[in-house]
Amino acid sequence: MHPWVLVFWLVPVFLLLWEAFREGPRVSIPIDHRKHSKRFWLGKVLWTSSSLPHFLLLVGIAVVAGPQFMGEPEKKREISNIEICLDVSGSMGVSMSDGKLRSDAAVESIQYFCKMREGDACGLTIFGGETIRWTPLTRDLAAISLAAPFIDPQRLPPHMNSTRIGLALESCLATLSKVDEGDRLIVLLSDGFSSDLGGGAARQIGQELSEYNVALYAIFIGDGAAPGQLYEVVSQTEGEVFAVSDSAGLERVFNHIDEMKPARLKPAGSRPIEDFSIFAWSGLGLLGLHLLLFLRWRITPW
Repeated sequence: MHPWVLVFWLVPVFLLLWEAFREGPRVSIPIDHRKHSKRFWLGKVLWTSSSLPHFLLLVGIAVVAGPQFMGEPEKKREISNIEICLDVSGSMGVSMSDGKLRSDAAVESIQYFCKMREGDACGLTIFGGETIRWTPLTRDLAAISLAAPFIDPQRLPPHMNSTRIGLALESCLATLSKVDEGDRLIVLLSDGFSSDLGGGAARQIGQELSEYNVALYAIFIGDGAAPGQLYEVVSQTEGEVFAVSDSAGLERVFNHIDEMKPARLKPAGSRPIEDFSIFAWSGLGLLGLHLLLFLRWRITPW
């Protein structure tokens, strides 16, 4: 809004006063010498008809000032920063109990999860013997869904065939530690025993995740129970370990994670909203009345 513009209201106010008290030159005509009955209301109607353009100017200045009103209080979604850590070692190319490849089921479940977390920021990290940041943290979750199908463990170089979960978690932690706003969450999908979580490394990494308030959810894809080293890492955080053997189980796990980490809303206050409706309708009404009155009642110089 520009309240200083309202200073120009002095112009139409001056014109209204001038219209009320001005006395212009009078032209005498023969009819002036006759007796006339008093017509009190005629003078008022004539003044109103002549003053309506000045009221229109008042309305126009008010519109230029940009009238605003405070909208209803809004709520803003608190962002969750989710790093999806996907194992792409050679064993992920093995079929699950329902006949679907582990890697394909993992990719489909990631795409399904991204659809549920619209509004959050997600990133995708793949790992084997080394770690690759496949997709950076982004709110454009379509980038995750479109990039995931290009991950094929059978086509990756040989140095990706082993499994180093510790290295992958350290990489994800380095990414999430740079984030200032929102929750921090890692979703780990793996099917194997890690070669770098022994000798107390699992507990140490778990403590590092806890220090940065990062929750770790580990999903073991395969038959049997998840390796104990995953429980050792996750126990230090606010996460949980899941073991699944089919694609339906993966979907159930992601639904469970979504329920455990629901989207939270915080008050964002009210914001000013421009509203010209009152002045627009007032201006149209004054303009219509002015044109209607000018059909009959208008001041003439004689």
